[in-house]
Amino acid sequence: MSLARVADSDVATIVTTLEMRQSPPLRPAPSFSLRLKRWHSPEPERYRALFRRVGERWLWFSRLVMSEDALLEIIRDPRVEVYAAIDSRGIEVGMLELDLRRAGETEISYFALVPELAGQGLGRWLMAQALTLAWRPGISRVWLHTCTLDHPSALNFYRAQGFRPVARTIETFTDPRAIGLLPTEAAPQIPYLAKAR
Repeated sequence: MSLARVADSDVATIVTTLEMRQSPPLRPAPSFSLRLKRWHSPEPERYRALFRRVGERWLWFSRLVMSEDALLEIIRDPRVEVYAAIDSRGIEVGMLELDLRRAGETEISYFALVPELAGQGLGRWLMAQALTLAWRPGISRVWLHTCTLDHPSALNFYRAQGFRPVARTIETFTDPRAIGLLPTEAAPQIPYLAKAR
């Protein structure tokens, strides 16, 4: 066994890929005060604002560093579906993104609620919506990935929904807090080591 040092300005995580090869029995989703709304041709600023709200706690940054053209190429592709979970006040509190660009597959690219809603059963509601939308004629695989930077219960949550782990990789990247992309207070559970010495 060996340890590999990670630079203070970087973060490392273990990424687990999970998949389903057949649609699980559809369980009725509990009725909550949230609703799912499809964003057709989302505006980059609005998309990034929601992405940041749901993902800052987990150091999501990939869509924040993309050029606007690269982001638009993805989120406005007719085979990519972006949804916002909206509460009873009309506030966007979650996001779901489905990528159907590979024939026969649906990737749940992004799946999250704002951290304040954790532990209320709303993740099960959102996953029921995701699986209903993901499994459609011609789809034989639904998959996603999570990592050790995600909510501590994420991996077990996905397994409980019927996903099976199939691969594991290690990802290292520059800490988005070190380059000013996210505030240094973001993701307090992940030590920020790039402080000036």
